[in-house]
Amino acid sequence: MTNVQRSRRQVRLSRALGIALTPKAQRIFEKRPYAPGEHGRTRRRTESDYAVRLREKQRLRAQYGISEKQLRAAYEKGTHEPGQTGNAMLQFLESRLDALVLRAGFARTTAQARQFIVHGHIMVDGNKVDRPSYKVKPGQTIQVRPKSQTMVPFQIAAEGVHRDVLPAVPGYLEVDLAQLKATLTRKPAAEEIPVQVNIQYVVEFYAR
Repeated sequence: MTNVQRSRRQVRLSRALGIALTPKAQRIFEKRPYAPGEHGRTRRRTESDYAVRLREKQRLRAQYGISEKQLRAAYEKGTHEPGQTGNAMLQFLESRLDALVLRAGFARTTAQARQFIVHGHIMVDGNKVDRPSYKVKPGQTIQVRPKSQTMVPFQIAAEGVHRDVLPAVPGYLEVDLAQLKATLTRKPAAEEIPVQVNIQYVVEFYAR
């Protein structure tokens, strides 16, 4: 799939789910805040409980850019943690390396964050990690490899250019953008994670 095709697909998905998944989708969504297709402008008919929960699950999955299998695994892990399953799910997803590379502002989109990791540009505690799903633990430091910091995409990131399209850096991340370095200082609290989701609906979808 080309970058143009991927971009169009993300815009269409954004409109279908009612959330902007990329900066480009945000611009288009502001102009056309309705679902795609010929019936997109018409009012939605009353949806079943199942449809509402299915869409919420799809919204969460799209925001992290993960597979159904990965999202279900996060739910399963959440059921074995103390406290609310949904909060544990969100903490688990937000601890992914690709999510934190995005939150830190090293990348502009989740897809770009994942690409940087897979191509070996990201280190955790000084060791190269090429798995986007790697679980970062509190106290660990993420940094762009010194050799990679001279590349144009990272020079742009270091100047803070992506901050205009990303949410504010959450309280659980300490970021030194000039050094392309970020430390996860503590576990994320569910309410401060910058995703749009009714997590209880997602839990109910899987628990049915």
